[in-house]
Amino acid sequence: MSFSKWIGAAIGWSFGGPIGAIIGLALGSMVDSVSDNQKRPFIGQGNSGNRSRRTTYSGRPEQPNTQPGDFEVSLLVLSSIVIKADGVQDQRELDFVRKHFVSMYGKERANHAFKLFKSISRQNISTRQVCLQIKHMMDHPSRLQLLHFLFGIAKADGHVTEDEIRQIYTINGYLGISSRDFESIKAMFFNSVDSAYKILEIDKSATVDEIKKAYRKMAKKYHPDKVIHLGEEHQKGAEEKFRQVQQAYEQLQKERKF
Repeated sequence: MSFSKWIGAAIGWSFGGPIGAIIGLALGSMVDSVSDNQKRPFIGQGNSGNRSRRTTYSGRPEQPNTQPGDFEVSLLVLSSIVIKADGVQDQRELDFVRKHFVSMYGKERANHAFKLFKSISRQNISTRQVCLQIKHMMDHPSRLQLLHFLFGIAKADGHVTEDEIRQIYTINGYLGISSRDFESIKAMFFNSVDSAYKILEIDKSATVDEIKKAYRKMAKKYHPDKVIHLGEEHQKGAEEKFRQVQQAYEQLQKERKF
């Protein structure tokens, strides 16, 4: 089975849209060196049998839930945008992407994903067009998960630059994610005196009752079951967000003594 056939099942709704064009160009620039006797699937192919939903960018999806392959391709494209935000492709950021894919899919599938990623990263990509397609086709919990991963990339070299923050904020806006959600996820990667408040999306003047209410709301929003449709491998990131909410609440419990 050729590399191009492997990736085919992982594109889903990206056919016909700007992401489909990006993937097509990436595949066209790659040498198909995978032998026919290798049968391991590429990311998302395991769900190809359920892909009756072939909606183009101009159409309207039958189901709002994002398929694993759709999420993974979006992840590759947006990751390439963030890594180039500061004008330098830092090896630690590249290693973060590879490590993340290895942890989710195993070494062989991760190698194929990273091969595609490197080809994508050589293209000039319209952030707006890509994000609008993702916003149109991807459910809100999946978009929040994408945002969390992008901050992880930016922080992989130990420092998030202003260029990277601006790029992620731009992506956030095009994805239709609120400023409060953006600040909540951003605070998970920065230690400050008000990080716990930002994670829970409340002000420092919040009462104890407001803190408790915010915790229940955020625990529900970031619960791993919200992205269960993406597969077990993607729930790890959701579990991390959920832990951050719990830790923020516990910190405020200690500080406010309730």
